[in-house]
Amino acid sequence: MTQPANASGANAPRPAVPTDGRVLLGWRNAVFVLFFVSGLSLATWFSRVPVIRDGLQLDTAQVGLVIFGLSGGSVLGLLVAAWLLARFGARRAMLLGMSVTAAGLALVGVGSSLLPSAPFVFIALALVGLGMGSVDVMMNVEGAAAEREIGKTLMPLMHACFSLGTVVGALVGSGASFVGLSVFWHLSGTALLVLATTVAAVRFIPTRADLGDDAVLPHPTGVAVPWRARLRENLAVWKDSTVLLIGVIVFGMTFAEGSANDWLAIAAVDGHGFSNSAAAIVFGVFVTAMTLGRVLGGPVLDRFGRVPVLRACAALGIVGLLVFILAPTGWLVFVGAALWGLGASLGFPVGMSAAADGSKSAAARVSAVAMIGYFAFLVGPPVLGLLGEAVGILNALYVILALMVLAGIVAPAARESSRPEAR
Repeated sequence: MTQPANASGANAPRPAVPTDGRVLLGWRNAVFVLFFVSGLSLATWFSRVPVIRDGLQLDTAQVGLVIFGLSGGSVLGLLVAAWLLARFGARRAMLLGMSVTAAGLALVGVGSSLLPSAPFVFIALALVGLGMGSVDVMMNVEGAAAEREIGKTLMPLMHACFSLGTVVGALVGSGASFVGLSVFWHLSGTALLVLATTVAAVRFIPTRADLGDDAVLPHPTGVAVPWRARLRENLAVWKDSTVLLIGVIVFGMTFAEGSANDWLAIAAVDGHGFSNSAAAIVFGVFVTAMTLGRVLGGPVLDRFGRVPVLRACAALGIVGLLVFILAPTGWLVFVGAALWGLGASLGFPVGMSAAADGSKSAAARVSAVAMIGYFAFLVGPPVLGLLGEAVGILNALYVILALMVLAGIVAPAARESSRPEAR
């Protein structure tokens, strides 16, 4: 997107995105880092859920209600993400969102250890969700834009960075649980790390007038668009049936991922008799499989295409869930978790790439699909908690299986329309 200006140097066309190789590399790496710290933040909470549950003496339904604080805050974050991005630009909005996340994470530690209180943890998780929900949409918009400009399949690798963050978070959480480290010190230390890393990373996100950076930062590239017009564009894409079908794919796959993050460890403890430390390792197997699937996903997608890969992922996820639920021995629980993780690994990143196909309203389309995905990611767990209290947490997992079947059926909606030239 270019526009002529005036003859004085302000008169040359100005691209909406940078084309300098070093800038593109910094942009890509900054998005990688943001995905990593996002995964680290969430896994830090997820890995300590059994310990926090025991410390607060909560039953399964009460854990689901506490988790709903994270979900409710995240839904609010998803709803305000488009407005924040349109109003403040990517840099400022992402820094604001991650600051709220870090503050909420530290407060979860306070409410779990120093001042044990389930309502306090609920409120703190709402702050974590508010920040994460908004940033998750923004970093997917930035990631899709960087992928489009660089001309290579990068979204799976970006989401692999998120999964790598969850692997690190799970390992640290397992170690912290094993040595009896206070939840307060664990979560507070992670919050400081996340905030410092975000401050350093957002400096490399390009400033773009088309995303509103002209209002808050000097020398943005592109042509300024009023934020109200950007917001209207973001909302208009919800009438696009293709966007909604891609959203169905992402919904099913992300429901599988988000539910595992919150309930896999507890399902291993309550359903299969694992210890808290062993359950954290099962969760680590799941997120490791997610990471592996996303690291290898780019070449696999380039070789076979989106539709066959999505269908294969759905099949792996279905088999993995059945093995995990019905496993008669402990080692099959690990196998089921690994297949479950591989099956859920590519749904979200492929959905982001599919939403970004074509140049018209790409950011708005990505934002809409990301909102659908994170809605499933964050609303699914409390729903499973309430259902699990009634029928048992293992039986509640059959809901995930049904959604993965649906995602496999509508996979053709993500078919490639074009491929950009690699830079």
